[in-house]
Amino acid sequence: MSYVDRVIAATEAKNAEQPEFLQTVREVLNSLRPIMDNDDRYEKAGILERIVEPEKAVTFRVPWVDDDGKVQVNRGYRVQFSSSIGPYKGGLRFHPTVNISIIKFLGFEQIFKNSLTGLPIGGGKGGSDFDPKGKSDAEVMRFCQSFMTELYRYIGPDTDCPAGDIGVGAREIGYLYGQYKRIRGAYEAGALSGKGLSYGGSLGRTEATGYGAVYFTQEYFKTIDKEIAGTTFAVSGFGNVSWGVCKKIHELGGKVITLSGPDGYIYDPDGISGDKIDYLLEMRASCRDCVKDYADKYHVEYHAGEKPWGRVNADIYMPCATQNEIGKEDAERILEEGHCKHLIEVSNMPTRQEAVDLLMSNGISVLPSKAVNAGGVAVSSLEMAQNAEHLAWTREEVDMRLQGIMKNIFHNIDDAATRYGCPGNYVAGANLAGFQKVAEAMLAQGIC
Repeated sequence: MSYVDRVIAATEAKNAEQPEFLQTVREVLNSLRPIMDNDDRYEKAGILERIVEPEKAVTFRVPWVDDDGKVQVNRGYRVQFSSSIGPYKGGLRFHPTVNISIIKFLGFEQIFKNSLTGLPIGGGKGGSDFDPKGKSDAEVMRFCQSFMTELYRYIGPDTDCPAGDIGVGAREIGYLYGQYKRIRGAYEAGALSGKGLSYGGSLGRTEATGYGAVYFTQEYFKTIDKEIAGTTFAVSGFGNVSWGVCKKIHELGGKVITLSGPDGYIYDPDGISGDKIDYLLEMRASCRDCVKDYADKYHVEYHAGEKPWGRVNADIYMPCATQNEIGKEDAERILEEGHCKHLIEVSNMPTRQEAVDLLMSNGISVLPSKAVNAGGVAVSSLEMAQNAEHLAWTREEVDMRLQGIMKNIFHNIDDAATRYGCPGNYVAGANLAGFQKVAEAMLAQGIC
């Protein structure tokens, strides 16, 4: 049995009840075979065994009091996977589906995503099964204060800098940072990113993930003689990431024709532009989590209980919602529809492995999320740099740096795929390129 196979088998045995984590471990490790089969340094140093095991993982109780005076209890997590190239960096997710498997899958992906940015940041992730939807501001504040009362022990500007993710926006970050500052008795702005502009946040952070995905797409398009202008995009979700994607695609002359929510998807052949983009902010703020609201307001098609994949004629599919939203049946429908030849993942691991394999084996290019959506963490890291220097950069400077980072990411994964004998396989290229920097740092630092 090969080194990769042994580590996968051992990881499966140890984490049998963590399907999302095992899914990403299999995908990453299988793509590393070209390195592992030709360099025994990694096996001798136990690199794979170490990289699939978090350096630290904490689970903690989060008690808080609701507006009726009743005590509620949620579970909190922080998984610190790798600090080989810098302090842990990765978002906090507040959502009822959060569990240890979700957090470990996100944290493991974050190792390679952060490495691809070229910035000195390690991989981590955290969150809670708390649902901020439908909660009052006072309830969210009390939860965040309780959550941070435990989390503060594990984070700091040079240790671990969490940011936002699903369910953690400007309101939540504000409450979390306020409690961190109160406990620490110091203004350590670099302990959290995604902060408001009035207390150390960065211009351009809100749009960064969506804008970065479009900048990455632009660079990819250069290799296939295509432009954003005149191209149609099917997008899922209607949250912050989808909003940023819609804004930048419209600005560059493209057209987004779908959005989706837990209730279904909408099809808008005229494109999502102008006040329609602004309305996404209202939809998100309403906490209804219902994309039908868009259809009702703008009188467009609404398809209840369905996803757009393979059901609409678009040049590019860009899933922006959540993990595993494209399964094998969706992939089969995409192939049957026949128009789309490019799947550009924006949300974390939106495509199941069997769907990725089916699409790629039938000539569909898959651009992986760990590369495409790295703009968010990149600008979070730029926020840390501004905090460390006690400076605030202009929006133009942040955006210029973001464009450069996304351009470099694409070329690094493209070059890695070619160098290791799998040209055009951007999934493998992202894993190979992201792994190399982390692994070399691990080798240099000894067994730790």
